[in-house]
Amino acid sequence: MASVASPNRPELVCPAGTPAALRSAVDAGADCVYVGFRDETNARNFPGLNFNRKELAEGIAYAHERGAKVLVAINTFPRAGQPEIWHQAVADAAKLKADAAILADIGLIEHAHRAHPELRLHLSVQAAASNPDAIRFYAERFGVRRVVLPRVLTVQEIAAVNARIAPVETEVFVFGGLCVMAEGRCALSSYATGQSPNMNGVCSPAGEVRYTETSQGITSELGGFTINKFAHDEPAGYPTLCKGRFIAKDKASYLFEEPTSLNTLSMLPDLVKAGVTAFKIEGRQRGRAYVAAVVQAFRAGVDAVMAGKPLPDIDLDRITEGGKQTTGAYEKAWR
Repeated sequence: MASVASPNRPELVCPAGTPAALRSAVDAGADCVYVGFRDETNARNFPGLNFNRKELAEGIAYAHERGAKVLVAINTFPRAGQPEIWHQAVADAAKLKADAAILADIGLIEHAHRAHPELRLHLSVQAAASNPDAIRFYAERFGVRRVVLPRVLTVQEIAAVNARIAPVETEVFVFGGLCVMAEGRCALSSYATGQSPNMNGVCSPAGEVRYTETSQGITSELGGFTINKFAHDEPAGYPTLCKGRFIAKDKASYLFEEPTSLNTLSMLPDLVKAGVTAFKIEGRQRGRAYVAAVVQAFRAGVDAVMAGKPLPDIDLDRITEGGKQTTGAYEKAWR
């Protein structure tokens, strides 16, 4: 059963890439789940993921019956002159009684605000609004109620933003993948494959991926470009461009981003003190077992913080990317 958040209790916002993952997240204690339609209107448009309209209606009913909310991510950018499927996605989210739509494109936000005034709007991290002036613009012009902050701010900076944007809520990522690009503006993926998260909802699409075994190990390729070379005893990760190894000054290394996971479990008290409204877990492309494990861990963490108890000692190494964890830009703890 999901715990209902109090005004001072941050919501736990959890990923659901499939109906099974939605049920797992809700059963594990999610206050909210976020989902996408099975098309290019969301930034996780991969085969086998997402929801058709019937599945989403059933998922919303399941969540609402258990006290949880459902947020629909419509967070890609419509093609010029062809906004129809994005407009339909917004209309369907409103019709199915989703608790909010998560939007990035300013034109789509204006459309949603005008055509569906009853639909609560959240500003996607893809919009990269990270200062009070930008956030207040979206709130005052389009009625945006919550902003998902980019993963580039320190806890001190988040607190400073919150002090100047009330009553707008803030949501921050607390666990999952890190993206070195400006929140989805993945020029490298677009250059190599002609597709990107912003326009097509995919990063390093699977159809462009190739693995080749050599005498030295495994070579991964994307769109015909060599992305990484792995020794026989080294795990061969999925070849996203940002997590490839590049040679600079005669040394091969992860110049842009290492295979590692954001984990801010130890910093939840600081984020609560900074006035954050919601904690977001990344991973709609992950399986239900991953979702359940992470949600349970952060449910226990949030509950402990709100009860004034010590944080539980929870080991998430086995499900982190590359077996490594970081607190990212939040690392400068706010006291």
